[in-house]
Amino acid sequence: MSNSALHVMGLTKRFANTKANDNVSFDLRTGEVHCLFGENGAGKSTLSSCIFGLYQADEGEIFVQGKRAHIASPVDAIANGIGMVHQHFVLVPEFTVLENIVVGTDRGGWRLDIQKARGKIDGICKAYGIDINLDAYVWELPVGRQQWVEILKALYLDARILILDEPTAVLTPAESAVLFRIIKEMCDRGLSIILISHKLVEVMQSDRVTVLRKGKVVATVDTKSTSAQELSKLMVGRDVCFNVEKSALQKGSTILDVRGLSALGRWREFLLKDVTFSVARHEILGIAGVAGNGQKELFEILSGAREASSGTITFKDENVTAMSPRQLMDRGIGHIPDDRFREGLVPEFSVAENLILGWQRDPRYRRRAAIDRQAVRRLATEMIAKYQIATPNETVPVGRLSGGNAQKVILAREFLNASGLILANQPTRGLDVGVIEYVQKLLLQKREEGFAIVLASEELSDLFNLADRIIVMFKGELVGVADPKCTSVSEVGRMMAGQRKDCRGD
Repeated sequence: MSNSALHVMGLTKRFANTKANDNVSFDLRTGEVHCLFGENGAGKSTLSSCIFGLYQADEGEIFVQGKRAHIASPVDAIANGIGMVHQHFVLVPEFTVLENIVVGTDRGGWRLDIQKARGKIDGICKAYGIDINLDAYVWELPVGRQQWVEILKALYLDARILILDEPTAVLTPAESAVLFRIIKEMCDRGLSIILISHKLVEVMQSDRVTVLRKGKVVATVDTKSTSAQELSKLMVGRDVCFNVEKSALQKGSTILDVRGLSALGRWREFLLKDVTFSVARHEILGIAGVAGNGQKELFEILSGAREASSGTITFKDENVTAMSPRQLMDRGIGHIPDDRFREGLVPEFSVAENLILGWQRDPRYRRRAAIDRQAVRRLATEMIAKYQIATPNETVPVGRLSGGNAQKVILAREFLNASGLILANQPTRGLDVGVIEYVQKLLLQKREEGFAIVLASEELSDLFNLADRIIVMFKGELVGVADPKCTSVSEVGRMMAGQRKDCRGD
């Protein structure tokens, strides 16, 4: 282990009767990017959380630089030179960049030497070519810039081992390229990186990959000696189809027509500004954009959860602009929200209860004044089989399911009740390639059935595989329209960064 920055030996972590990690052994070499790759629920996040001290392993040992380390908390991890950049940032928006980096670091005794801290951070920025205003408030920064604050905080704390959890989830393709360039520079300077990612283009930029399945290590391979196809097969245990077959269909009648849609925030700032587009039967309209550029607000308005300040929404020739979520559901609009556990499901409710969520008063599931438990059970049994939801039975709380299986519950419910329009906001977010393949096939099936689909995704592969047209959002406005058959990913990426093109979404 002379070249070992971190060595995990026989690590096991249990939650009740479930082994999230089962006798995992894993080695990180000095100066390498080592990717943890696996399906949702495979144990990647649990393993990294044990390394960073967020969880304590039930069995096993962790060695840092060849010495056994006792890591009972993040404080212990940081003391051992381990830093972690979480997928969901842990920042104080009202603090400056500098304040977010140094807060709680206990440097300099009772009083922090802020100028000394500034000098150290400036040195780190210059070393890696990171251009960021240390005096800017975090709330002023684009979400992609906020990630650098998290990375700088870990480097300021002298991390020699850095865990990056889905680091490009909020980045444009160009920003992702910059990040991986800097990651390489970090490794050249002796840092070691643990990369957690489900994006194969990123996985293939690592030095080695450890594949996890159901809490166990399946294999550790040199990335140069394998392929994306082989890694996916190791991950899910079968071949995965990357080239989605999309039928050439004649676009039908217009289902959804949006004209001049605008929305204001709490400070009267524009969250959406004059958004216009339409989508027809047998068509998938893709929406590209970095998170935080108005996609969420657009879907909230289209689903009735937020009021528009101006503009009109027409569904099947009916003005539905001011209708409630209940009214829109009754008209056949299905909605897949971007946060499945906060907005699409009630984690404490069972799988069966979540399958009728929002429809619990429907006569199909009622017996006089009470819910017809037998009818709900029959529905749940049918949906679990049809959508291949991995659950012991329909009574299991949906919060215990993996992200992929929880998403299938939402898809089953929305597809059952929708008639004409599906609003799909980030339907593959955080899913592994096997479930992504499944979700994509379901959406294309609905397209063939004559549905109109509005699909927002930060995964450009989703949009290029599925969409008939792509509109690009930047700071709440439409800045471009692209035909995925004759537009490059880099061109869409430039539009995501604000470069304008012909903006008609019709």
